[in-house]
Amino acid sequence: MTMLNSYCGVARDSRGVIRLTISNAGSLNILGTPVINRLREGLETLARDRDIRVLVIAGQGEKSLIGGADIKEMAKLDQPSAEKFISGLRDLCEAVRAFPAPVIARMPGWCLGGGLEFAAACDFRIAAHDAKFAMPEVRVGIPSVIHAALLPRLIGWGRARWLVMTAATIDGPTALNWGLIDVLAAEGQLDTEVEKVVTMLLECGPEALRSQKALLKQWEELPLTESVNLSVGVFGQSFLTGEPTRLMQAFVDRKR
Repeated sequence: MTMLNSYCGVARDSRGVIRLTISNAGSLNILGTPVINRLREGLETLARDRDIRVLVIAGQGEKSLIGGADIKEMAKLDQPSAEKFISGLRDLCEAVRAFPAPVIARMPGWCLGGGLEFAAACDFRIAAHDAKFAMPEVRVGIPSVIHAALLPRLIGWGRARWLVMTAATIDGPTALNWGLIDVLAAEGQLDTEVEKVVTMLLECGPEALRSQKALLKQWEELPLTESVNLSVGVFGQSFLTGEPTRLMQAFVDRKR
């Protein structure tokens, strides 16, 4: 692993898979302003690399992906500085949501508050058998905001309301049942399950996956008819990449 900056460790393999490790942010990988800014900068740098096929985001150690935002820092905020702080966290979550290639969140241990918002902005969430999830902001006097707005889309309004208004902690099986995570790994199998998803993604056309991710982001915000019609042009443009010709011909050849 090499350090992209003081908080971003990066390892790349020959397949174009990048593992970005949140580093030097405490045992629970807490998001204070320096970590937020450097992690966003790291994501923005990697986003310009078109050779990246899959991005896996992990926390240093096995206690968490991200334990949450830095309460010690937030306790000293006033209204202007609070809005500046949360704008930085918003920009970080948006950087991972807008990352062009598929992003997998590797989730051991605890994932709380701003950490769960960050994970919700990733494409896939793979959790360890003993993972725990919560949105505890209301217990410390603040609402859950920014990319917590993704939660109703992921798990429905009732379950999102439960998380953000009761501050309840849920376990892995509950999170899987709710659709908050995509895979719940058996004990000791977290990296195996992450690799399974990586393998599935690598079997797909990289340009097609980038287009599909961009479409999904637009579908979240556009009315249905606009979403349907917009995708016609995207479909046509996919043939400019050469991927359909190559991959479809390979499929036809296998069937002969």
